[in-house]
Amino acid sequence: MRTTIGTAIRLAENVLLAGGRRQARLNAWSAVCENRRHAADREAARIGLPAHRPTRPRTHLG
Repeated sequence: MRTTIGTAIRLAENVLLAGGRRQARLNAWSAVCENRRHAADREAARIGLPAHRPTRPRTHLG
């Protein structure tokens, strides 16, 4: 089986980060993604375009 970089990172996270710290990191990433969506909406409103909403949220390791 071939190990990808993403798989290796997830394995390292599971080993190195306790559950609470890992959850905090995931929550922080979710906040970053939400801020990016808000920024895109603000920019679209500023220039008069409809806001773009992806159908699926992107993940940092996906």
